[in-house]
Amino acid sequence: MPAEWEPHAATWIGWPHNASDWPGKFPPIPWVYGEIVRHLAPGETVRILLNSAAHEAGARRILKKAGVDPEQIEFLRFPTNRGWTRDFGPIFVRTASGLAIARFRFTAWAKYPDWKKDDAIPLRAAKRFKLRTIEPKIRGRPVVLEGGSIDVNGRGTLLTTEECLLDPAVQVRNPGASRADIEAAMREGLGVTQVVWLGKGIAGDDTHGHVDDLCRFVNPTTVVLCRENDPRDVNYTALAENRERLQGTGLEVVDLPMPAPLYFAGTRLPASYANFYIANAAVLVPTFNDPSDRVALGILAELITDRPVVGIHAVDLVWGLGTLHCLTQQEPALA
Repeated sequence: MPAEWEPHAATWIGWPHNASDWPGKFPPIPWVYGEIVRHLAPGETVRILLNSAAHEAGARRILKKAGVDPEQIEFLRFPTNRGWTRDFGPIFVRTASGLAIARFRFTAWAKYPDWKKDDAIPLRAAKRFKLRTIEPKIRGRPVVLEGGSIDVNGRGTLLTTEECLLDPAVQVRNPGASRADIEAAMREGLGVTQVVWLGKGIAGDDTHGHVDDLCRFVNPTTVVLCRENDPRDVNYTALAENRERLQGTGLEVVDLPMPAPLYFAGTRLPASYANFYIANAAVLVPTFNDPSDRVALGILAELITDRPVVGIHAVDLVWGLGTLHCLTQQEPALA
């Protein structure tokens, strides 16, 4: 699996439609998507998943008002349950014979009942673009894996968390699977040679520990790791323990601040600058009207110097319990 900063042929994104993901706050969400696509389109094709002609018409209207070049957009009538394309979208890998899709199963984070349309997207993508699929198995069973639960450096190293993939009781993706089983599936499906296991994810994370909310590669040997400086905050201990786990891995660790705790309707939200997305034309970083916004943008701009770092207002978006990385999935260029 190539690193996210390697050249893309396209970014895949599912146009929002499930108002239950943003209860009481859905109306601004399509406009946030329009802003995201406006920054993606100058550098690559944006493939947008849609449910219907009416859904497409709404997306076209917003993208036109946002000033997006229609030549850079490809609409795909692939119905979805939700818009979190990182987790159910096609995970592309390079093979000796070209691009392929690592076919993992999606079960709505082992939490929600409606997922069958989302789970079908990788196979639809493979059929549409005539790509073969690689389907790892654990003792003959398909492997459940969301794209947000992993991050790779393109050189065979993968980050993930025990909370997400190994918890035996909460949101169990692969019942009975061991650490060795999961690592073997990563090797088979993604060409991974080293798995770095972190512990727990951040508070408010509906996925139970996705790594893309706490620790990300920015180059083959460097990761950014969220740091909470308030010892009274629920994230303080878990993030400190993850820092300890990264010692001895050979990776350089750069601290990324956490915004102040963000709540809506009494719910702690998973606001994190680590949920950035590295596109061809820009690095898109969620911002939260917080003093740490400019600090996080500055850190990422110092680490990723070959494209601009752009903040995207995500206070409304994160009410859906995810932000920019959760919404996007990269399709690597062929070479």
